[in-house]
Formats: sequence, C-alpha cells, structure tokens
Amino acid sequence: MAETDRFNQSPAFVDVDLYETDRPLREAVAANGVDSEAETRLLAAFGRRWGAAEMADHARLANENPPRLEAYDAKGFRRDLVEYHPSYHHLLKESVGASLHSSSWTPDGGRAEPPANVARAARCYMVAQVENGHLCPIITTHAAVAPLTAGNGAAAAMIRKVVTRHYDPSFRPWEEKFGMTLGMALTERQAGTDVRVAVTRAEPCEDGFSITGQKWFVSAPMSDAFVVLAQSEAGPSCFLVPRFRPDGEVNALQYVRTKNKLGNRSNASVEMELRGAFGWLLGEEGRGVRLAMEMVQLGRLDCAVSSAGLMRAALDRALHHARHRIVFGKNLIAQPMMRAVLADLALDVEAAVALVMRLARSLDLAAADPHERLRARLLTPVAKYQVAKIAPALIAEAMECLGGNGFIEDGVLPRLYREAPVNAIWEGSGNVVCLDVLRILAREREAVLGVVAALAAEAGDLAGADEAVAAVREAIDHPEPERVARRAVERLALLACAAALRSGGSPVAETFARTRLAGPATFTYGTRPLSIAEIDRLLERVLPE
Repeated sequence: MAETDRFNQSPAFVDVDLYETDRPLREAVAANGVDSEAETRLLAAFGRRWGAAEMADHARLANENPPRLEAYDAKGFRRDLVEYHPSYHHLLKESVGASLHSSSWTPDGGRAEPPANVARAARCYMVAQVENGHLCPIITTHAAVAPLTAGNGAAAAMIRKVVTRHYDPSFRPWEEKFGMTLGMALTERQAGTDVRVAVTRAEPCEDGFSITGQKWFVSAPMSDAFVVLAQSEAGPSCFLVPRFRPDGEVNALQYVRTKNKLGNRSNASVEMELRGAFGWLLGEEGRGVRLAMEMVQLGRLDCAVSSAGLMRAALDRALHHARHRIVFGKNLIAQPMMRAVLADLALDVEAAVALVMRLARSLDLAAADPHERLRARLLTPVAKYQVAKIAPALIAEAMECLGGNGFIEDGVLPRLYREAPVNAIWEGSGNVVCLDVLRILAREREAVLGVVAALAAEAGDLAGADEAVAAVREAIDHPEPERVARRAVERLALLACAAALRSGGSPVAETFARTRLAGPATFTYGTRPLSIAEIDRLLERVLPE
C-alpha cells in the first residue's frame, strides 16, 4: 500500500466540535430547559473550545506526568504539598473559568435559577470526554458548597470566593486569594461504606474545634479547605478545615502518601493525618452524616454525567475508526456486524445522556417542586449505579472496534478504560447506592411509588414499563429487600432512561425499551435484535455530517 494512503489508518481525532456534532446532547439539553439562543451559543462555543487539539494535548500531558507529593523540603521540614504538571493547572483554569465548579450556586449559597444544573451537566459531560481527572476538584468544590451553607461566617465568605471564576493554585491563606477550591475528607481505613464508625475526633477549642485522626482517601488534596467528618460529643459531625489556620499558620494536615491508582492519574488522592487541625463546625453536632449526604448526592450526579462523557468519547473513537478503516474491501462502518455493534453502543450512550440531563432538570426544579425533589433524591443513586456500571464494558467494546490500536497507550481509549471504574466506586459503590435506594423506598413508600408511576406515565406504552414498576414494588414488599435490590435498581434505571428518551422526543425511545427494558438478557454488544432501519437511525444520530 502506498505511504500516501497512510497505511489504512484513520486520521487523528482532533479539533472536534463536541456540541454541534452531538445530536443526542443538543436534543437532551433543549428538552430540559436549555433552549434560549444565548445559552445554546455558550454551549456551542464551549464544545469547540474543549474539542480543540490543544486541549487534547493538555489532557495527554496531565496524565503522562502524574502529580507528586512533596511531604518534606530539603531541610526535612514538612511541606505537605502536591505538585501537578502545568497542563493539569491549565485544564483546571479552563474549567473554573467556565464556572463548572460553581455555576449552580449563587454568591450567598442559594441555588441558581434553572436551567443552571442542566447547562452545567452538559459542560461537564463534554469536559469528561477530554480529561476526567481534573474534574475531581471541580466536583468536590461544587458538592462541598452544600454543607458550607450550614456554616458560620467563614463558610459564607468561602462560598463567595468559590463562585468566582478565578483559578488560584497558590498555597496561601484563603482570605488572601481571589478564588478557591474545596475538598472532602470522609473515608477512614476502617470506615469507608459505614462512615458512622469513623474514629477521627473533634474537641472544642477556642473559636472552633481541634480535629485529630486519619483519612484514608482524600482526593483534590491541594484544595483550600476540606469538609471533614469527625466524631464530636454528639456523634458524627461535619467540620470545615482550612489549609491555613485563622492566625495565618499552616494547619496541622499532614499527607502520608499518594494513592497509586488504576486510573484518574492526573488527579492526586492522598492519605491524610489531622494532628489537632483547626476547624469550624458545619450545621449541628451529631448531624454530620445527613449533611455529608447532601454533598455525596451532588457528587453522584457528577459521577453519572462524567461516565456518560467517557462513554461518548469511546464511541466517537470507534465511529471515527470505522468510518476510515477499510477491511475486506469496504469501510468498517458499512459492514453489518460492525454497524450492529456501533448502533448498540450508541443506544446506551444516548440513553445515558437523556437520563443525566433529565436528572439535572429535576435538581433545577427541586426547590419549588416536592415531586421533582424526591425524583432527584431517588434517581441520583439509580443513575449513578447504572451509567457508571455500564461504562467500562462499553469502553472495552469500543476498544475492540479499533483492534490492537485500541489497546495501545498512545491512544486515548486505554485512559478512558482505566478512568471508568472509579465513577462506580466514588460516592458509594454499587451495593452502597442500592442500600440507599432501599432506605428511600422504606421511608417514603407512597411518595416513591408516585415518582415511579410518573416515570411509567412518561414512558407511556413503551415495552417493559409495567414490569419495571413491578420490580420496584417487589423490592418494597420483599421480606428480604437486599436480595432483590440490584434488580430493582437496574429496572428502575432502565425505566428512567426510557421515560427520559420518550419525554425528550427521542426517536430511539421505542428501540431502547424493546431491547433493554423488555428485551431478552444479552451480555455483549451487537447481539440485540436491532432492525436495519433502527441501526441506520442510531448511527445517523451520532455520526457528524
């Protein structure tokens, strides 16, 4: 083959408009309130910016040069700093500048007007396609504002610093900075799932609390302050712990080591020791778990959104390769078996996008609508469970579409594959979120059944809707609900996907319901009974013109 034919290799996948080429995304945000010309223009500009080759290069560099812990200086004094590659800082500056960390909050800690959460979810979805690791401090900052609203004057002042669009990575007291980021420190070595058994202690001291203990997994360690769960006299409580004490001295937070993670390599996670660190109480003593759950819920939505973004990025690479690779005399995209696989992948991606954007809409409406508030509370763990669970398998199938090239670290797919499992673990792994759903079902049985009935009504006559409702009822009435929890959560997730597709006007809603909600169980992509017309329709919606 002539060298001018580029050896039958697809061209580089760069300078892609992540918004205009994504029809399911455009339709989903429009269906959920982002419908003004001004808002659409902003998303379009954002998609062009993040699809640029420059951003892809920064993503590569940030992951090839992982952060490094500087526990001590040359003289043996504590530093407890994590150093990042300049590309990581560039990505964070871009994301903070676009207000991904705070656009759904107002300077006084209130909720921004709709469709703030939908617009933010769309931007996070596009960013995750390029580089997911740096989204961690974006997600923790956004989520940590929730417990800060229950804090003192310092917490209120921090919120005003957070909602600026100024990224300031300098290590100095937060009062001296124009912008800041927030982290969370909940997990302990013996207390991951059950944070109520945390042993970190908080003792009253002048103007606050002195906090002593260890935290096993703290991401975004260069945050300017952390929401920390610790035991006070009244039980588990939340505290706001800054990197610098009010007197300007460095607070007693020591970093033991960074975690050697499977993925998420651009972002650091550390083990932290608090040695009498100063902190302010957030909310009431003994109510820390409830306060922390507000933060966790916001993080779970972002896990689902970013998982959908990873899935779309993998699908795009598979589609791009199939359009350009010639096998047995014709392009892969023209070959029936490959088309069936790609269409099957596209269907899961479109359903995930519809689900998370409708969920973001519920968050937008929650303050004024009790039904939407409960819908958000119920479906956030459900969406996180489903989308984060299917992402690794979908990305693995996309890798197969590229053959050996998909397995090579020079490309993006291995990074996407390593990145995907963390979203299923962070903010509660599968069993944890299913237990959370069971608690909601038990506490608010009739109201939850009302939400499920509304989902079924939105799904209309789609196949499998009634069976999904029955699965949820079975979990509510079962003498051992944990035995059927995963099945119920999965069926509820599929029902919510079908409802989001149907209510959003997607032409693939019936296909999704027939092959997922009511379809026979299959274990690999490309095995579901899609007609030629359905395959054509699905691929038409995800292939750029």
